[in-house]
Amino acid sequence: MFSLKPAKPTFKSYLLPQVEDKITPEPKIKKLEPVLLPGEIVVNEVNFVRKCIATDTSQYDLWGKLVCSNFKISFITDDPMPLQKFHYKNLLLGEHDVPLTCIEQVVTVNDTKRKQKVLGPNQKLKFNPTELIIYCKDFRIVRFRFDEAGPESAKKVCLAVAHYSQPTDLQLLFAFEYVGKKYHNPATVNGIDPGGRGRGSSQQTPLFETYSDWDREIKRTGASEWRVCSVNEGYMISTCLPEYFVVPSSLADQDLKLYSYSFIGRRMPLWCWNHPNGSALVRMANIKDVLQQRKIDQRICNAITRSHPQRSDVHKSDLDKCLPNIQEIQAAFIKLKQLCVNEPFEETEEKWLSSLENTHWLEYVRSFLKHSAELVYMLDSKHVSVVLQEDEGRDLSCFVASLIQVMLDPYFRTIVGFQSLIQKEWVMAGYQFLDRCNHLKRADKESPLFLMFLDSIWQLLEQYPSAFEFSETYLTILYDSTRISLFGTFLFNCPHQRVKQSTEFAISKNIQLGDEKGLKFPSVWDWSLQFTTRDRMLFHNPWYIGKSAPCVQNGSVKSFKRTKKNYSSTLRGIPPSLKNGIINEQEFLPRRNSLILKLKPDFLQQMDSQTNSMEQYFREWFSKPVDLHGVILPHLSGTHIKLWKLCFFRWVPEAQINNGGFITAFHKISVLTDQVNMLNQSLRQYKSSSSLQVNCSELDQSRMYFRANGLNDTAGTPDFLSSSFPFSPVGNLCRRSILGTPLSKFLSGAKIWLSTETLANED
Repeated sequence: MFSLKPAKPTFKSYLLPQVEDKITPEPKIKKLEPVLLPGEIVVNEVNFVRKCIATDTSQYDLWGKLVCSNFKISFITDDPMPLQKFHYKNLLLGEHDVPLTCIEQVVTVNDTKRKQKVLGPNQKLKFNPTELIIYCKDFRIVRFRFDEAGPESAKKVCLAVAHYSQPTDLQLLFAFEYVGKKYHNPATVNGIDPGGRGRGSSQQTPLFETYSDWDREIKRTGASEWRVCSVNEGYMISTCLPEYFVVPSSLADQDLKLYSYSFIGRRMPLWCWNHPNGSALVRMANIKDVLQQRKIDQRICNAITRSHPQRSDVHKSDLDKCLPNIQEIQAAFIKLKQLCVNEPFEETEEKWLSSLENTHWLEYVRSFLKHSAELVYMLDSKHVSVVLQEDEGRDLSCFVASLIQVMLDPYFRTIVGFQSLIQKEWVMAGYQFLDRCNHLKRADKESPLFLMFLDSIWQLLEQYPSAFEFSETYLTILYDSTRISLFGTFLFNCPHQRVKQSTEFAISKNIQLGDEKGLKFPSVWDWSLQFTTRDRMLFHNPWYIGKSAPCVQNGSVKSFKRTKKNYSSTLRGIPPSLKNGIINEQEFLPRRNSLILKLKPDFLQQMDSQTNSMEQYFREWFSKPVDLHGVILPHLSGTHIKLWKLCFFRWVPEAQINNGGFITAFHKISVLTDQVNMLNQSLRQYKSSSSLQVNCSELDQSRMYFRANGLNDTAGTPDFLSSSFPFSPVGNLCRRSILGTPLSKFLSGAKIWLSTETLANED
């Protein structure tokens, strides 16, 4: 019988079974493209660029594309930033972007040929660069390597950066293209109309471009004997004055026109502010007509005297004789910059304080604070009007007039008030931002006077933290904003220049202006263009004690005034010079061989007769608790005038304190303040009706950047906090040192500041 079972196969294969190859599509290469603003165009770019991150190693370097536009240089990468736990984002700039107007020097290096060159505009480069070093005005040093990049592409991008970062004409600055785009094709940037004021300006900052802004300021200060003058409307009298300004009511327009010819730049006397006692703060340029000088000066002083309810005398302060000039301030800044970027940082640790003193930066800050405090005494105690006199009345008088008002008027210690002060005393009064910030690379006119002013304000903030609504982060970012060529606030030498230049630009681009006086540039005070609502909360000072605070009593919201307690002394400690409530004489008298004695001997002789009363005024003020909503005066001893570390040291890795520095206290106070707000909100919800909740809706919103997770929040300090917060030094001060060749040895006698690696590669 045959079996029905199939036969077993006898063949055995020793090959692995074949698997069909599945064709996998190649991964799409993500294109690295820059984020461009309206009017911004890419002028050159290069791929396969390495950005140096650390000083002593290349393991953290990032790979990407380097792009040069007509606004900024951008490094675009997909790689995450190493060693960095926090990034404070600017909506106009990427993490690795540098505005062209922030660039101070462009240096190219070729390692093979051992060559280096500082590139100027329209220069040729005879070698292919292997490295590009960008030296920034805010103390950053950014380095890029072209080891894998195409040599010609690397050369072209270096030349483009050098050319576009050193424009020769004002209309070549990016702001003109940005605003021109708005008129041709209205669009939005970050949800904001370019040139307009967005939702970031919850409280409008007066720009003092109109008659009504000045009139409101007169009424706010009670200057009843002063009036808004429109004699310069259309800039018919002076091109460096605003169209509207305030003068004594007793001076007729015809007299002002006649007197204007005798002043330098036809800059007539400008009213700044009125004390409640009737004393006025006035600033004016020198009278150039020697024959008419005494006559005109007497008439101006008589008019100011008649505007005082008590007909008090006028005290004149010649700032050119009392204070350092802009050239001395620029020299001090260069020395300070050299000290802050010195390498290695520890090399000068033992001599660091003496090196800092030799820069004279803090000495000059002290001299401005001291002189302003003396003039506060004249206004507040002697009840006399003060006239600030300066050659052109456009530099030192901006500084001193602003400091005096911050010391006397608590309104100018709020965010909106401080912004209106800068707008009034700097922008509209004709401070030459274009020249002093050196946007067009004219070094002979450059001077960081505005930075020194912000430094002086920081000194007061440091001494009286509860008296200021804004934080030091706000001051630092405000300084950074002067280096962004987008805002009309810090772009021009005077309002007339904005009108003239923008009108010419509009004609060349066929832009119809209608009834507008020139193009409308974005204002820096619209912070929503740069930062989100949450990030803007870092501008608020958690120590600030407002004029009144809300409370709930019997189901209704009432306000109460806080007691006049010396919160500043409680937080900061009693100054060592205070003994039994009396301040040491050295606090307000100049030291032997000090700058004050050298610069103003005539002024000191003039003050001999009133020295006793001034001493008494300062003694009485420092012996009492500080009224946070009244006058504040600076402590001037060496221990109280400090280096503004957040501004000057934020990029120095060796100077960083992880989980330390002032920000840790800022964090704890913010959380505590937020918990208090939560308690108030719970109390309102418990006590109040629905209608009251609507009225208190604004009070329920926290203004703190750091918030509590609950009433029992005991969380510690976040690990991303450091003494440089919210900034990061990672990749922003990238330098290499060669043993025995510290940067300071080169900087001491050089007009340019280069890296030691550059020096090593020089023939």
